[in-house]
Amino acid sequence: MKESILNVLLYLFEHYIYDQPDLVQDPDTLQNNLIQAGFSPAEVSKAFDWLETLAQDRPRPACVADVGPIRLFAAAELERFDPEARGFLMFLEQNRVISAEQRELVIDRAMALDQDEIDLDDLKWVVLMVLFNQPGSEAAFAWMESQIFANDPEPVH
Repeated sequence: MKESILNVLLYLFEHYIYDQPDLVQDPDTLQNNLIQAGFSPAEVSKAFDWLETLAQDRPRPACVADVGPIRLFAAAELERFDPEARGFLMFLEQNRVISAEQRELVIDRAMALDQDEIDLDDLKWVVLMVLFNQPGSEAAFAWMESQIFANDPEPVH
């Protein structure tokens, strides 16, 4: 298995943060558990740095305008995000699942992954982790969670 920061984050999210949030309070034990699960210390350290940056980069609440500015992707972002992932990110913002500030946080955290390409599935997990970390985003988190675990996506209202 090719290790990546995303693999560590997904394992951490699925096994600890989501189901057992009390265990997250002790990062040393958590890091040891991840290493015992087979992840390299370097990837575990990178994943913890990724989460720390996510916790520090909470966007300020903003008013949602009916028409906002258009987001143009930088060349590096175009290279890393596949077209389906870019389209889904824009869909989320246009349907007010995420705000423009959250979109930027998602892009930042996705770019911080050690991956050459970010596909739709990878992006969905990053969005889910960002929303999990955002106070007041419970409804968006629940909808996003349903998109990941359901075979047939439900429409946004």
